[in-house]
Amino acid sequence: MISSAKEMVMLTHARTLASSPTALSSYPVNVRPSNRSFVTMTTTTNNNNDPHEVDAIFQRKHSLRSKLRKDLKNMDPIRRSEEDNAIQSIVLEAPWFKASKSLCAYISCATLREVDTSRIVSQVLSKPTEEQKKLYVPRVEDRNSNMRMLNISSVDDLIVNSMHILEPAVVDCDGKHREDVMEASNPVDLFILPGHSFSPSLLVAYPYLMHREKYQELANQRKWKQPLLVALSYSLQIVEEGAIGVTSNDVPVDALVSPAGFIPISPAALDRG
Repeated sequence: MISSAKEMVMLTHARTLASSPTALSSYPVNVRPSNRSFVTMTTTTNNNNDPHEVDAIFQRKHSLRSKLRKDLKNMDPIRRSEEDNAIQSIVLEAPWFKASKSLCAYISCATLREVDTSRIVSQVLSKPTEEQKKLYVPRVEDRNSNMRMLNISSVDDLIVNSMHILEPAVVDCDGKHREDVMEASNPVDLFILPGHSFSPSLLVAYPYLMHREKYQELANQRKWKQPLLVALSYSLQIVEEGAIGVTSNDVPVDALVSPAGFIPISPAALDRG
């Protein structure tokens, strides 16, 4: 199982190219996706709680997700590879990535058509222990897609779950439970998030939602700086302004990386970009 996990990370083609940028919308806390689509982009600001309007927004989001899933499935493999490479190169060269000492990042899954993160993860894990960034990656805990973010220091710490997604084993080789990000003794600098659809309004939420909110509370309690939230997006995931609406559950991210480049959204991203 360990060698299988190694092959899936190390032999995944570093894939990625360009069009104009933008950003995202969300699943409400009580409506979880059946797979691991973490972020969807959002547009017009509308915090109206009218149930008919909210229902209409979710219907539009559902239609958009269905269309994008089809588009991603039919995406030309060469273009996907070019865009994956471009996005990962931007991240790896970014000052906010280089300066990070501790981060949360997802292990990409080709079946879910997520932007590839194999080069990013491999670069973090290939450093000598004393130079290595602390890395937390998600583990799905139940059928509601609730997640924990567990610390890994090697590809050997990953296993392939029943959905053929790489995730950390709960215990290490010594039988000790892996550290959850909520048990961290030092702050996390960066969250790297997969996306689903993005629009110029640049608002977002994601299935790390509950865990992220809990971490934010922890950071506030300990007077830590909040992590930079950066979403990754293929060019075809960027949609027109007004394509989807915003609900009160949508949460802003700080920046978006598309093949076109780094798009800062919040003042924090402008400061660190």
